[in-house]
Formats: sequence, structure tokens, C-alpha cells
Amino acid sequence: MATPHTPQSAVTVGIDFGTLSGRAVVVRVSDGAELASAVHPYPHGVVDRTLPATGVALPPDWALQLPGDWIEVLKVAVPKAVAAAGVDPRDVIGVATDFTASTVLPTLTDGTPLCELPELADRPHAYPKLWKHHAAQGQADRINRVAQERGETWLARYGGRISSEWEFAKALQLLEEDPEVYARTQRWVEAADWIVWRLCGTYVRDACVVGYKGIYQDGRHPDRSYLAALNPEFAGFVDDKLEHPIAQLGERAGGLTAEAAAWTGLPEGIAVAVGNLDAHATVPAAQALDPGQMVAIMGTSTCHVMVSDQLGEVPGMCGVVDGGVVTGLWGYEAGQSGVGDIFGWFVETSVPPEYHRRAAERGIDVHELLTELAAAQEVGEHGLVALDWHSGNRSVLVDHELSGVVVGQTLATRPEDTYRALLEATAFGTRTIIEAFEASGVPVRELVVAGGLLKNRFLMQVYADVCDMPLSTIVSEQGPALGAAIHAAVAAGAYPDVRAAAAAMGGVDTAAYTPDPGRARAYDALYAEYRRLHDHFGRGENDVLHRLRAIRRAAVTK
Repeated sequence: MATPHTPQSAVTVGIDFGTLSGRAVVVRVSDGAELASAVHPYPHGVVDRTLPATGVALPPDWALQLPGDWIEVLKVAVPKAVAAAGVDPRDVIGVATDFTASTVLPTLTDGTPLCELPELADRPHAYPKLWKHHAAQGQADRINRVAQERGETWLARYGGRISSEWEFAKALQLLEEDPEVYARTQRWVEAADWIVWRLCGTYVRDACVVGYKGIYQDGRHPDRSYLAALNPEFAGFVDDKLEHPIAQLGERAGGLTAEAAAWTGLPEGIAVAVGNLDAHATVPAAQALDPGQMVAIMGTSTCHVMVSDQLGEVPGMCGVVDGGVVTGLWGYEAGQSGVGDIFGWFVETSVPPEYHRRAAERGIDVHELLTELAAAQEVGEHGLVALDWHSGNRSVLVDHELSGVVVGQTLATRPEDTYRALLEATAFGTRTIIEAFEASGVPVRELVVAGGLLKNRFLMQVYADVCDMPLSTIVSEQGPALGAAIHAAVAAGAYPDVRAAAAAMGGVDTAAYTPDPGRARAYDALYAEYRRLHDHFGRGENDVLHRLRAIRRAAVTK
């Protein structure tokens, strides 16, 4: 284990910007002890119904955020966490952040978000588009079709499909739906890099987000001729709005500015690390930096990240990037657009009051009650199988026009039956991703889980049984923020690299769950039915889900 070249009192601050809130964690550099944390919910949350400035309804599949909410995290959560930790702020040697992606915003050259210009406050396209903004699916389809027609070699590095969640599709949607705002856009910036810009005053693009969300492979973005084939007005997108210096993970982006020091209460000039993505930052926190360890960061959605010494082309993966997780290895990403979101949706919309009353009487929440009832069943007892596409499919189909399906319901079906089927559907989705990697020559030998859903022990056992492999769990409850703090320690010079810092500051409980052979075999039968439905509805055999989406969109527009 490497010894940091810093006093024993030295700490770093990791800040995790999630979908609904931001969390700051104060971490001791010598051993990774988490001294305190604080959470600040975004005042505006996810803006997906009406624009706050005007109250005007947003179209279907939109999801926006407000940059001011992110700044509030710096002003509230960071000082609160440092105070709770009881440390001297002068002992903080570095700060780092991670962010959801692709959450992207149009700005001026000085970083001012266009939505903060008074004359553009009523324009939805002037606001940051959250990762779960799926209204650019049409543009994504064209990006993929044109790339296939032209034989663009970079497409295979993204599993053959570019997602509507990513930078280029959202930028093309901006151009085609609000060309005036597009013309005013001087920088098209990932939130992961924007928040670092605000902290240190220097704009650098991080290699992780550039590679996974910005179609950057072998030292370049798609060329002008390809962009012009998408739309002649899009030809200069990279040169005019996107291109900027790129920095590697763990590097120092700059020093904390006086303004940011005043916001956070941290010392001016301390190291600010290059930005990172939430899932990718979690990998070193889980000490999963060896080939074959797939980390599933499970929350509202799930992101699957792993490193490998093998370069493979995995159909439906989100991307493979040289050094995208740690220097010297290929970093792979895949994911599921809806996981915890699906469970939350079901509880909010489909569970009768009686269940809420029963949970309240016992002092537990409805999720705990439903999990307890579901866990009492045998595999397959509910007679159901579901598709986990309530927020579209990120991998391996890369199609956000798909929607959820539950098959087998009868008048005897109870809420816990459907709830268990939804839990199992997300596990089936993860198994589908693992099998895609295996079939492409990128072996997966261990599943390592991080994120908020770790608290559901039954769900963890379902994943171990469905995937039929050992499931390890991260020690920290704040994986992304701890990962950010690890990168901050490297940027501050406490460790020579991320691998050394992870060895000292991360932690994992190896094989916390092991598969039960009987349940694993029983799940094989249900998984076979899942795959039949998966291919029937997701691979063109029956396009009813797309047709229903089109019918809904037309009705809402009318």
C-alpha cells in the first residue's frame, strides 16, 4: 500500500452530482476513512413537465436541470460536510467532482449558461439537458444511419449505436429545433466539466466524458464531412462549439478560485481535479481496477463499467475508451436507463393504500414491505416476466423509444408479484449485458455492486442468482463521491496515480453474495422467456412499442 506524502490530518472532498441531489464527502487521505457527508437536494429537481421561468409545458421525453441548483450544492453541502467532519478546512488539500452524463449545456465563452441570460430564460433549449432527456431519439437514429452508410469506423467503438442521451444527438436537436439558441451557443459543455470550470476558472474537457459521450476515438471527433451529412449547418459543430483541450483523469485542472473558496469554505488555491463521470469514479472506490471486474452502479439507473486489457467491440455497449477509467487499460461502459426509477414509479402509481398503511404501522417504507413479501415467494411463483424498459433501453438495444412490458398478469396478481417481476427484470437486463461482453471476447468474472440499491439485500441475491456469479459489494455507501475524493488526492500529489490511491482509500467486500444453484437454474427458465420478449419487442419482430410511443406523442401534441 502506498504511503501518501501528506500529513495524517490531510483530507480531500469529493462531490457527487446526481440526478436529484448533490452529495459532498470528506475523506481522510491516509486510509480513505469517510469522516462526514452532507446532501443538498436540487431545489428544482428534474425539470420534465414545465419550464420554471414560464410554466410552459415541456414536450414528452424532455428532462432539464438548472445550473444554479448545482452551485447551491457547493454553497450548502460542502461547508456542511466539512463542519460535520470536525476538520480544519486548512487540512483540505484537494477537491474533485463527478457528474451524471451526458448532462450537457450551451454556454458563452466565459461559461455563462444561456438559460441565465434574461432574454433566453423562456427557451427550453437554453437549459442543460439531463442525461435522461430522450427527446433527441430521431437525431440519434440519423447519426447512426448516416454513420453506417458512410462506414464510419468509430461507430463500432460504441457498440454500433450512438445514444440519444449523448452530446451529439442533443446538440443536433438544439440546432434543428431552436437554431437561434444554437447560434448563440459558443461552448457545448458537459456538466462534469462545467462545474470544474466554475471551481477553478479553467475549462478543460475530461478524457472520460469526451470518449464515452463525445464520440472521441483515436485522437479525433467525427469529421466535418460526416457532420455536414447530418445537417449542413452542423458541419462546424466540433470546431466551433466543442473542441477544447482534453485532460486525463486524476490530473489537476487548476486551483480553487477565490469565488469558489467563498462558496465552499475551502482554502483558495487547493487542487481541483479534472472532472469525471459518476459511474467511472466509483470503480477505484470499489477497488475494481483489474480486468474482468464489472462494476454495476445501481441507483435510479444502472451504469456498468469495467476495465480490460482487451479491445473488443461489444454490440450495444455505451463505449470503450483508452484510459476511460484508469490509465493503461481500456474502459468499457454499458447501462440500463431505468432501475430504481422503475421501482419508485411502481410504488408511486400502482400500490394500493392498504400497503402503505401496513408499512406505516410497522415503521417501514413500502419498498421494504413489498421486498419482504416478494422474498417469501419461490422463483417463478408469480407467473410473470417483465421488460425493464420503462425509461427506454440503454444497452444492448440502445433505443429510448422502447417502453416497459409486464406479461402474465391475472386478477390474482398482487402488487408484490409485479414488484418482484420488476426487480428480476432489471437483473435480467444486467445478465443480457454481461452475456454481450462475454460473447465479444471481453470476459466478466465478477460483478461488483455500488450505489443506493445495495441496501436491498434481496435484490442483491436476485442479481447473484440470475447472473450466476459471485457478487461483491463496495464498502462505501458513497461510491461516486469517494471515487472523486480519490482523484482529488491524486491531483493534490498525495499519491502517484489513481491505482495507488484506490489501494489505500477504496474498499470492497468480496463475494458478499454467492448464487444459489437451485435458484440460478430456476431463473434460467424465466430468463429464456425474458430474452424471447426482449428480441420480439426490441429487435424489430414487433414494433408495437414504437407505434404506441408515436401515438402518444401525437396525442400529447394535439
